[in-house]
Amino acid sequence: MKLRKVLLFALFFYSCSFAQFDSSNVEINISGFYDSARHWYDIYDQEKIITPLKDQPRYKRNDITSIADNILLFQKDNGGWAKNYDMLAILDDEQKEIIRSYKSVLNTTFDNGASFSQAEYLAKAYFITKNERYKTGFLNGLNFILSAQYPNGGWPQFYPDTNGYQRHITFNDGAMIGIMKLLQNIVNRNQEFFFLDTNQFQKVNTAFLKGIDCILKCQIYDNGKLTAWCQQHNKITLKPESARIYEMASICNMESADIVDFLMSLENPDVRIINSVNSALKWFEESKIFGIKVKTVQAEPIEYIYHSTNMDKVVVEDPSAPPIWARFYELGTHKPLFSNRDGIKVYSLDKVERERRTGYAWFTYLPQIILDKYENWLSKNNLKSTQYVFMLCMF
Repeated sequence: MKLRKVLLFALFFYSCSFAQFDSSNVEINISGFYDSARHWYDIYDQEKIITPLKDQPRYKRNDITSIADNILLFQKDNGGWAKNYDMLAILDDEQKEIIRSYKSVLNTTFDNGASFSQAEYLAKAYFITKNERYKTGFLNGLNFILSAQYPNGGWPQFYPDTNGYQRHITFNDGAMIGIMKLLQNIVNRNQEFFFLDTNQFQKVNTAFLKGIDCILKCQIYDNGKLTAWCQQHNKITLKPESARIYEMASICNMESADIVDFLMSLENPDVRIINSVNSALKWFEESKIFGIKVKTVQAEPIEYIYHSTNMDKVVVEDPSAPPIWARFYELGTHKPLFSNRDGIKVYSLDKVERERRTGYAWFTYLPQIILDKYENWLSKNNLKSTQYVFMLCMF
Protein backbone atom coordinates (compact mmCIF):
# COMPACT_ATOMS: atom_id res chain seq x y z
CA MET A 1 0.00 0.00 0.00
CA LYS A 2 2.81 2.45 0.89
CA LEU A 3 4.61 1.68 -2.39
CA ARG A 4 1.40 2.30 -4.31
CA LYS A 5 0.97 5.72 -2.64
CA VAL A 6 4.56 6.63 -3.46
CA LEU A 7 4.11 5.67 -7.10
CA LEU A 8 0.86 7.59 -7.41
CA PHE A 9 2.45 10.67 -5.86
CA ALA A 10 5.46 10.39 -8.19
CA LEU A 11 3.14 10.11 -11.19
CA PHE A 12 1.19 13.16 -10.04
CA PHE A 13 4.32 15.24 -9.51
CA TYR A 14 5.79 14.12 -12.86
CA SER A 15 2.60 15.01 -14.74
CA CYS A 16 2.46 18.43 -13.10
CA SER A 17 5.98 19.14 -14.33
CA PHE A 18 4.85 18.93 -17.96
CA ALA A 19 1.27 20.18 -17.85
CA GLN A 20 -0.67 23.00 -16.29
CA PHE A 21 -2.60 21.53 -13.38
CA ASP A 22 -6.32 22.39 -13.52
CA SER A 23 -7.28 23.58 -10.05
CA SER A 24 -10.75 24.81 -11.02
CA ASN A 25 -12.44 21.89 -9.26
CA VAL A 26 -10.08 21.77 -6.29
CA GLU A 27 -10.68 23.44 -2.93
CA ILE A 28 -8.42 23.96 0.08
CA ASN A 29 -9.92 23.89 3.56
CA ILE A 30 -10.55 27.47 4.73
CA SER A 31 -11.98 26.74 8.19
CA GLY A 32 -8.86 28.23 9.80
CA PHE A 33 -9.91 31.64 8.47
CA TYR A 34 -13.45 31.63 9.89
CA ASP A 35 -12.79 33.34 13.23
CA SER A 36 -10.76 36.18 11.77
CA ALA A 37 -13.23 36.75 8.95
CA ARG A 38 -16.16 36.80 11.40
CA HIS A 39 -14.36 39.36 13.55
CA TRP A 40 -13.63 41.54 10.51
CA TYR A 41 -17.27 41.66 9.47
CA ASP A 42 -19.10 41.57 12.80
CA ILE A 43 -16.97 43.02 15.60
CA TYR A 44 -15.74 46.56 16.07
CA ASP A 45 -11.95 46.76 16.32
CA GLN A 46 -10.19 50.11 16.37
CA GLU A 47 -6.97 48.45 15.16
CA LYS A 48 -8.42 47.48 11.78
CA ILE A 49 -6.55 49.21 8.98
CA ILE A 50 -9.30 48.45 6.46
CA THR A 51 -13.01 47.83 7.02
CA PRO A 52 -15.37 45.75 4.87
CA LEU A 53 -17.13 47.43 2.01
CA LYS A 54 -20.90 47.27 1.88
CA ASP A 55 -21.65 43.83 0.42
CA GLN A 56 -17.93 43.06 0.20
CA PRO A 57 -17.51 40.48 -2.59
CA ARG A 58 -15.66 37.23 -1.83
CA TYR A 59 -13.73 34.67 -3.85
CA LYS A 60 -15.13 31.20 -4.30
CA ARG A 61 -13.34 28.42 -2.44
CA ASN A 62 -11.94 26.93 -5.65
CA ASP A 63 -10.30 30.24 -6.67
CA ILE A 64 -7.09 29.07 -5.04
CA THR A 65 -4.66 31.44 -6.73
CA SER A 66 -6.70 34.54 -5.84
CA ILE A 67 -7.01 33.46 -2.20
CA ALA A 68 -3.30 32.60 -2.03
CA ASP A 69 -2.43 35.99 -3.58
CA ASN A 70 -4.56 37.65 -0.91
CA ILE A 71 -2.68 35.74 1.77
CA LEU A 72 0.65 36.94 0.36
CA LEU A 73 -0.71 40.50 0.27
CA PHE A 74 -1.60 40.33 3.99
CA GLN A 75 1.72 38.69 4.96
CA LYS A 76 3.92 40.99 7.03
CA ASP A 77 7.63 41.66 6.54
CA ASN A 78 8.52 39.19 9.31
CA GLY A 79 6.59 36.35 7.66
CA GLY A 80 3.57 36.38 10.00
CA TRP A 81 0.03 37.73 9.72
CA ALA A 82 -2.25 40.04 11.67
CA LYS A 83 -5.68 38.79 12.74
CA ASN A 84 -9.27 39.65 11.89
CA TYR A 85 -9.32 40.04 8.13
CA ASP A 86 -11.06 37.93 5.50
CA MET A 87 -8.61 36.06 3.28
CA LEU A 88 -11.40 35.48 0.74
CA ALA A 89 -12.40 39.14 0.39
CA ILE A 90 -12.15 40.61 -3.11
CA LEU A 91 -10.34 43.82 -2.20
CA ASP A 92 -10.46 47.05 -4.13
CA ASP A 93 -7.33 49.00 -5.08
CA GLU A 94 -7.56 51.34 -2.09
CA GLN A 95 -7.82 48.46 0.38
CA LYS A 96 -4.84 46.73 -1.24
CA GLU A 97 -2.70 49.85 -1.10
CA ILE A 98 -3.44 50.36 2.61
CA ILE A 99 -2.47 46.75 3.35
CA ARG A 100 0.82 47.17 1.46
CA SER A 101 1.61 50.31 3.44
CA TYR A 102 1.29 48.42 6.74
CA LYS A 103 3.54 45.46 5.96
CA SER A 104 6.27 46.73 8.30
CA VAL A 105 3.82 47.06 11.23
CA LEU A 106 4.48 43.80 13.06
CA ASN A 107 1.19 43.14 14.85
CA THR A 108 1.61 39.48 13.96
CA THR A 109 -0.22 36.88 16.00
CA PHE A 110 -1.53 33.32 16.33
CA ASP A 111 -4.88 34.48 17.71
CA ASN A 112 -8.10 33.65 15.84
CA GLY A 113 -6.29 31.22 13.54
CA ALA A 114 -3.79 33.77 12.26
CA SER A 115 -0.40 32.87 10.75
CA PHE A 116 -0.48 29.07 10.96
CA SER A 117 -3.70 28.90 8.89
CA GLN A 118 -2.28 31.16 6.18
CA ALA A 119 1.03 29.30 6.11
CA GLU A 120 -0.67 25.92 5.68
CA TYR A 121 -2.88 27.25 2.90
CA LEU A 122 0.16 28.51 0.99
CA ALA A 123 1.85 25.10 1.25
CA LYS A 124 -1.25 23.42 -0.18
CA ALA A 125 -1.56 26.09 -2.87
CA TYR A 126 2.05 25.48 -3.89
CA PHE A 127 1.47 21.73 -4.01
CA ILE A 128 -1.44 22.29 -6.40
CA THR A 129 -0.15 25.14 -8.58
CA LYS A 130 3.68 24.91 -8.29
CA ASN A 131 3.75 28.70 -8.03
CA GLU A 132 7.10 29.48 -6.39
CA ARG A 133 5.69 32.60 -4.71
CA TYR A 134 3.48 30.41 -2.53
CA LYS A 135 6.41 28.21 -1.55
CA THR A 136 8.43 31.28 -0.53
CA GLY A 137 5.47 32.67 1.40
CA PHE A 138 5.03 29.40 3.27
CA LEU A 139 8.71 29.15 4.18
CA ASN A 140 8.70 32.74 5.45
CA GLY A 141 5.61 31.90 7.51
CA LEU A 142 7.15 28.72 8.88
CA ASN A 143 10.32 30.58 9.87
CA PHE A 144 8.17 33.16 11.66
CA ILE A 145 6.35 30.41 13.58
CA LEU A 146 9.56 28.67 14.61
CA SER A 147 11.23 31.92 15.65
CA ALA A 148 8.29 32.76 17.94
CA GLN A 149 8.58 29.56 20.01
CA TYR A 150 9.81 29.94 23.57
CA PRO A 151 12.78 27.80 24.70
CA ASN A 152 10.35 25.73 26.83
CA GLY A 153 8.28 24.86 23.74
CA GLY A 154 5.34 27.23 24.16
CA TRP A 155 4.07 29.98 21.87
CA PRO A 156 2.82 33.44 22.87
CA GLN A 157 -0.41 34.89 21.54
CA PHE A 158 1.45 37.67 19.70
CA TYR A 159 5.02 37.91 18.41
CA PRO A 160 7.24 39.95 18.42
CA ASP A 161 4.94 42.19 20.52
CA THR A 162 4.70 40.36 23.85
CA ASN A 163 3.29 43.13 26.05
CA GLY A 164 0.71 42.30 28.69
CA TYR A 165 -1.09 38.97 28.46
CA GLN A 166 0.04 38.62 24.84
CA ARG A 167 3.29 37.17 26.18
CA HIS A 168 1.61 34.19 27.87
CA ILE A 169 1.68 30.71 26.36
CA THR A 170 -1.76 30.74 24.76
CA PHE A 171 -4.22 27.89 24.26
CA ASN A 172 -7.17 30.29 23.90
CA ASP A 173 -8.91 30.19 20.50
CA GLY A 174 -6.71 27.26 19.46
CA ALA A 175 -3.54 29.34 19.12
CA MET A 176 -0.87 26.90 20.29
CA ILE A 177 -2.77 23.77 19.24
CA GLY A 178 -3.30 25.26 15.78
CA ILE A 179 0.46 25.67 15.44
CA MET A 180 1.04 22.15 16.73
CA LYS A 181 -1.38 20.65 14.21
CA LEU A 182 0.49 22.35 11.38
CA LEU A 183 3.82 21.03 12.67
CA GLN A 184 2.24 17.59 13.16
CA ASN A 185 1.22 17.51 9.49
CA ILE A 186 4.79 18.34 8.53
CA VAL A 187 6.29 15.76 10.89
CA ASN A 188 3.87 13.17 9.48
CA ARG A 189 5.20 14.00 6.01
CA ASN A 190 1.86 15.07 4.53
CA GLN A 191 2.29 15.35 0.78
CA GLU A 192 1.90 19.14 0.55
CA PHE A 193 5.16 19.57 2.46
CA PHE A 194 7.22 17.44 0.06
CA PHE A 195 9.51 20.36 -0.79
CA LEU A 196 11.00 20.77 2.70
CA ASP A 197 14.59 19.60 2.98
CA THR A 198 16.07 17.43 5.74
CA ASN A 199 17.28 20.39 7.79
CA GLN A 200 13.87 22.06 7.69
CA PHE A 201 12.12 18.83 8.69
CA GLN A 202 14.50 18.44 11.61
CA LYS A 203 13.82 21.97 12.85
CA VAL A 204 10.09 21.33 12.71
CA ASN A 205 10.42 17.97 14.46
CA THR A 206 12.44 19.54 17.28
CA ALA A 207 9.89 22.33 17.71
CA PHE A 208 7.05 19.79 17.68
CA LEU A 209 8.58 17.63 20.42
CA LYS A 210 9.31 20.70 22.55
CA GLY A 211 5.70 21.77 22.07
CA ILE A 212 4.37 18.43 23.34
CA ASP A 213 6.64 18.65 26.37
CA CYS A 214 5.35 22.14 27.13
CA ILE A 215 1.71 21.05 26.84
CA LEU A 216 2.26 18.21 29.30
CA LYS A 217 4.10 20.45 31.77
CA CYS A 218 1.33 23.08 31.64
CA GLN A 219 -1.40 20.66 32.73
CA ILE A 220 -2.74 21.97 36.05
CA TYR A 221 -2.06 19.99 39.22
CA ASP A 222 -4.69 21.21 41.67
CA ASN A 223 -6.07 19.83 44.94
CA GLY A 224 -3.75 16.85 44.74
CA LYS A 225 -4.66 15.75 41.23
CA LEU A 226 -3.89 16.42 37.60
CA THR A 227 -6.81 18.22 35.93
CA ALA A 228 -6.76 20.16 32.66
CA TRP A 229 -5.37 23.48 31.33
CA CYS A 230 -5.88 27.22 31.54
CA GLN A 231 -6.37 29.47 28.51
CA GLN A 232 -2.97 31.02 29.16
CA HIS A 233 0.10 29.89 31.08
CA ASN A 234 3.10 31.83 32.35
CA LYS A 235 5.96 31.67 29.86
CA ILE A 236 8.47 30.95 32.66
CA THR A 237 6.68 29.09 35.44
CA LEU A 238 4.01 27.49 33.19
CA LYS A 239 1.41 28.28 35.88
CA PRO A 240 -2.14 29.42 34.94
CA GLU A 241 -2.42 33.12 34.12
CA SER A 242 -5.29 35.56 33.60
CA ALA A 243 -5.69 37.24 30.23
CA ARG A 244 -8.46 39.76 29.55
CA ILE A 245 -9.94 41.01 32.80
CA TYR A 246 -12.93 38.63 32.60
CA GLU A 247 -10.68 35.66 31.69
CA MET A 248 -9.26 34.68 35.06
CA ALA A 249 -6.63 32.08 35.83
CA SER A 250 -8.69 28.91 36.10
CA ILE A 251 -9.25 25.42 34.69
CA CYS A 252 -10.66 26.02 31.22
CA ASN A 253 -12.66 23.15 29.79
CA MET A 254 -13.31 24.60 26.35
CA GLU A 255 -9.63 25.00 25.51
CA SER A 256 -8.71 21.78 27.32
CA ALA A 257 -11.01 19.76 25.06
CA ASP A 258 -9.03 20.94 22.04
CA ILE A 259 -5.75 20.10 23.77
CA VAL A 260 -6.86 16.57 24.70
CA ASP A 261 -8.16 15.99 21.18
CA PHE A 262 -4.69 16.84 19.88
CA LEU A 263 -2.94 14.58 22.40
CA MET A 264 -5.25 11.72 21.44
CA SER A 265 -4.23 12.15 17.80
CA LEU A 266 -0.57 11.37 18.54
CA GLU A 267 0.71 8.01 17.36
CA ASN A 268 2.25 5.63 19.90
CA PRO A 269 1.66 7.82 22.97
CA ASP A 270 4.15 7.38 25.79
CA VAL A 271 3.36 7.09 29.51
CA ARG A 272 3.27 10.86 30.04
CA ILE A 273 0.77 11.42 27.23
CA ILE A 274 -1.42 8.52 28.36
CA ASN A 275 -1.40 9.84 31.91
CA SER A 276 -2.25 13.33 30.69
CA VAL A 277 -5.22 12.17 28.60
CA ASN A 278 -6.58 9.87 31.30
CA SER A 279 -6.32 12.59 33.95
CA ALA A 280 -8.06 15.16 31.73
CA LEU A 281 -10.85 12.72 30.87
CA LYS A 282 -11.35 12.01 34.56
CA TRP A 283 -11.57 15.77 35.16
CA PHE A 284 -14.17 16.12 32.38
CA GLU A 285 -16.27 13.44 34.06
CA GLU A 286 -15.99 15.11 37.47
CA SER A 287 -16.77 18.61 36.19
CA LYS A 288 -20.02 17.76 34.39
CA ILE A 289 -23.01 19.93 35.23
CA PHE A 290 -26.40 18.20 35.11
CA GLY A 291 -29.97 19.42 34.86
CA ILE A 292 -29.50 22.79 33.15
CA LYS A 293 -29.23 24.28 29.69
CA VAL A 294 -28.50 27.74 28.32
CA LYS A 295 -31.47 29.25 26.52
CA THR A 296 -31.37 32.13 24.07
CA VAL A 297 -34.31 34.53 24.44
CA GLN A 298 -35.43 37.62 22.58
CA ALA A 299 -34.59 40.91 24.28
CA GLU A 300 -34.55 44.62 23.57
CA PRO A 301 -32.02 45.45 20.82
CA ILE A 302 -28.91 47.12 22.15
CA GLU A 303 -25.59 48.20 20.68
CA TYR A 304 -22.40 47.74 22.69
CA ILE A 305 -18.89 48.84 21.78
CA TYR A 306 -17.86 45.46 20.39
CA HIS A 307 -21.15 43.90 19.30
CA SER A 308 -24.88 44.44 18.87
CA THR A 309 -27.58 42.04 20.05
CA ASN A 310 -31.33 41.56 20.15
CA MET A 311 -31.22 38.56 22.47
CA ASP A 312 -30.12 37.44 25.91
CA LYS A 313 -28.94 34.16 27.46
CA VAL A 314 -30.39 32.54 30.56
CA VAL A 315 -29.72 29.30 32.40
CA VAL A 316 -32.87 27.22 32.88
CA GLU A 317 -33.44 23.96 34.70
CA ASP A 318 -34.07 20.92 32.53
CA PRO A 319 -33.76 17.43 34.06
CA SER A 320 -33.53 15.90 30.56
CA ALA A 321 -30.70 18.16 29.38
CA PRO A 322 -27.39 16.49 28.45
CA PRO A 323 -24.35 17.26 30.62
CA ILE A 324 -22.86 20.70 30.09
CA TRP A 325 -19.61 22.25 31.26
CA ALA A 326 -18.67 25.75 32.37
CA ARG A 327 -15.86 27.28 30.39
CA PHE A 328 -13.99 28.20 33.58
CA TYR A 329 -13.63 26.43 36.94
CA GLU A 330 -12.12 28.22 39.90
CA LEU A 331 -8.74 26.97 41.03
CA GLY A 332 -8.95 25.36 44.45
CA THR A 333 -12.74 25.21 44.78
CA HIS A 334 -13.46 23.88 41.26
CA LYS A 335 -16.69 25.89 41.20
CA PRO A 336 -17.96 27.21 37.82
CA LEU A 337 -16.52 30.70 37.44
CA PHE A 338 -17.77 33.80 35.64
CA SER A 339 -16.83 37.48 35.57
CA ASN A 340 -17.77 40.90 34.27
CA ARG A 341 -15.45 43.47 32.75
CA ASP A 342 -14.69 44.70 36.27
CA GLY A 343 -12.75 41.50 36.97
CA ILE A 344 -14.84 40.56 40.00
CA LYS A 345 -15.61 36.85 40.31
CA VAL A 346 -19.24 35.69 40.18
CA TYR A 347 -20.54 32.15 40.27
CA SER A 348 -23.63 32.12 38.05
CA LEU A 349 -24.47 33.44 34.59
CA ASP A 350 -27.29 35.68 35.86
CA LYS A 351 -24.68 37.69 37.76
CA VAL A 352 -22.91 38.50 34.49
CA GLU A 353 -24.03 41.69 32.74
CA ARG A 354 -25.87 41.27 29.46
CA GLU A 355 -22.97 42.65 27.42
CA ARG A 356 -20.73 39.77 28.55
CA ARG A 357 -23.54 37.19 28.68
CA THR A 358 -24.22 37.67 24.97
CA GLY A 359 -20.67 38.49 23.88
CA TYR A 360 -18.81 35.49 25.28
CA ALA A 361 -19.16 31.69 25.42
CA TRP A 362 -19.48 30.78 29.11
CA PHE A 363 -20.60 27.16 28.66
CA THR A 364 -19.49 24.36 26.36
CA TYR A 365 -20.35 20.84 25.24
CA LEU A 366 -16.91 20.16 23.74
CA PRO A 367 -15.71 17.80 26.53
CA GLN A 368 -18.50 15.39 25.57
CA ILE A 369 -17.01 15.03 22.09
CA ILE A 370 -13.71 14.00 23.69
CA LEU A 371 -15.41 11.62 26.13
CA ASP A 372 -17.16 9.99 23.16
CA LYS A 373 -13.77 9.38 21.51
CA TYR A 374 -12.18 7.91 24.61
CA GLU A 375 -13.02 4.21 24.17
CA ASN A 376 -11.76 4.23 20.58
CA TRP A 377 -8.54 5.90 21.71
CA LEU A 378 -8.05 3.27 24.41
CA SER A 379 -8.72 0.47 21.93
CA LYS A 380 -6.41 1.96 19.30
CA ASN A 381 -3.56 2.08 21.82
CA ASN A 382 -4.36 -1.27 23.48
CA LEU A 383 -5.18 0.39 26.79
CA LYS A 384 -7.83 -0.24 29.41
CA SER A 385 -9.94 2.44 31.07
CA THR A 386 -8.66 1.39 34.50
CA GLN A 387 -5.06 2.15 33.53
CA TYR A 388 -5.32 5.79 34.57
CA VAL A 389 -5.08 4.67 38.19
CA PHE A 390 -1.72 3.03 37.52
CA MET A 391 -0.51 5.99 35.50
CA LEU A 392 -1.44 8.45 38.21
CA CYS A 393 0.55 6.45 40.71
CA MET A 394 3.59 6.85 38.47
CA PHE A 395 3.16 10.63 38.08
